[in-house]
Amino acid sequence: MKKNKTLKVIPLGGLHEIGKNLTVFEYENDVILLDCGMAFPDDDMLGVDIVIPDITYLHKVADKIRGIVLTHGHEDHIGAIPYVLKEFNVPVYGTRLTLGILKNKLKEHGLTNSAKLNTLEAGESIRLGEFRAEFIHTNHSIADAVAIALHTPVGVLLHTGDFKIDPTPIDGDMIDLARIGELGKKGVLALFSDSTNADRPGFTMSESSIGQTFDHLFEKGTDKRIIVATFASNIHRVQQIINAAEKYKRKVAVSGRSMVNVLNAAIELGYMNIPKNTLIDIDEIGRYPKDKLVIVTTGSQGEEMSALTRIAFSAHKKINIEPTDLVIISANPIPGNEKAVSNVVNELLKRGAEVVHEKQDNVHVSGHACQQELMMILSLAKPKYFIPVHGEYNHLCRHRDLALKTGMEKKDIFLMEIGQVLELSRNSAKITGTVPSGKVLVDGLGVGDVGNIVLRDRKHLAEDGIIIVVLTIDKTSRECVAGPDIISRGFVYVRESEDLMDAVRAVADGVVQQCVNGRNIDWTTLKNGIKNEVGGFLFNKTKRRPMILPIIMEV
Repeated sequence: MKKNKTLKVIPLGGLHEIGKNLTVFEYENDVILLDCGMAFPDDDMLGVDIVIPDITYLHKVADKIRGIVLTHGHEDHIGAIPYVLKEFNVPVYGTRLTLGILKNKLKEHGLTNSAKLNTLEAGESIRLGEFRAEFIHTNHSIADAVAIALHTPVGVLLHTGDFKIDPTPIDGDMIDLARIGELGKKGVLALFSDSTNADRPGFTMSESSIGQTFDHLFEKGTDKRIIVATFASNIHRVQQIINAAEKYKRKVAVSGRSMVNVLNAAIELGYMNIPKNTLIDIDEIGRYPKDKLVIVTTGSQGEEMSALTRIAFSAHKKINIEPTDLVIISANPIPGNEKAVSNVVNELLKRGAEVVHEKQDNVHVSGHACQQELMMILSLAKPKYFIPVHGEYNHLCRHRDLALKTGMEKKDIFLMEIGQVLELSRNSAKITGTVPSGKVLVDGLGVGDVGNIVLRDRKHLAEDGIIIVVLTIDKTSRECVAGPDIISRGFVYVRESEDLMDAVRAVADGVVQQCVNGRNIDWTTLKNGIKNEVGGFLFNKTKRRPMILPIIMEV
């Protein structure tokens, strides 16, 4: 009977974008979520801290959710979990380091005691209703990453998570290609594969190649203090920095809250080998000669409040840049961050530091598979259907083209959009509809209370400023007894524009008198009249359109 039933796959994030990964798998009365990530706001999302997926659909299937299965511990895969757990307190399944990093996030949200975290190792499985989730070891720019094979009544669905094929990984464990090949021989119904580097030919370089680069730079900079900025979660990169520091008899200090949290979790769980007396507290750096120090810091993406940005702009309490410093930025700018990284590099150079970044030396390798690796996974898995995931639209298209090269037919490849429903059976696959989906903006403690209208107003205020017209009307006589007073913010410097402000006051007063004389004291009409007349006058005079906000009080 089950053979005729279908399984629904509903991506709520991670398609046509980088980040916000969340996919719903639904079969009859069982639902599991694969990853639950966040994204960083675009430049036009003024004041917004993070972006998380719209989980409206999850309320419809709340009683069916059996758990959240995680591929690895990056923010774009676990960052939204605290917000989801506040609404659906379901079990979470992941590897040791993934859950170790997640615990720090849950602690910040006060969810440590209520969260139900379950640790699995690569090679283990967990039964979740009609699903069985199998963890398969992969390589990525964070330890303990896994692919997930979902064994379902309609067939096996293989989701790679973020991965690359690293022949010489730092932890010594290569991606389990044998298991992927074994599943391929038995039959994979659908493959969901990481598309981030689908536009890059060849193979991704091994993480271990970075060790040689660090060794060379440390040897060259023997008379300098060395500051290395990298992703906090890339503990293999940090391990190689520590190895180089140990070789050249340097102490290592760590700056940046996220870096400290991840390192503490990695050390506690035994994922890092720290030589005795190598790590020191950031407060102790003044006790050692500059040429005997390495500082590992966050901020490789030029984030405004990150440690490296504060160091570059002389806003860090404990670290000041000096001409004898060597700064290594060991990361690629994420699309959209290029300008921020460039600003940081420029500030560091102005202060006399030597700066080495990705464009000059091989100080970074990607954690994502390039074209040859992607085609290898396609060839091993031999899926009946293929769904490229994790990437912008051009990445998904390039990944589709790679699948066509391996012999797949175009009709069996689905370039999905967020919110679409893909229904799979043993012998068919088709898009059958959509569910509510999109972006939820998190601003401070507010979740979802900032929408398009609020963002539009913020943009308006940021670009054009505001004019506030304040007046008081007598309740009995219906006459204006005070005002109009004009308050300006972000429009013009009032002290140098008194004539303009007087003219605005006169225009507003004219509207008020017209309404009073006509005995038409309807607040909506009066407010709209002030907005239109003052707005039109200011545009004629200045060619600007500030926000006009009339405030009318009745006494």
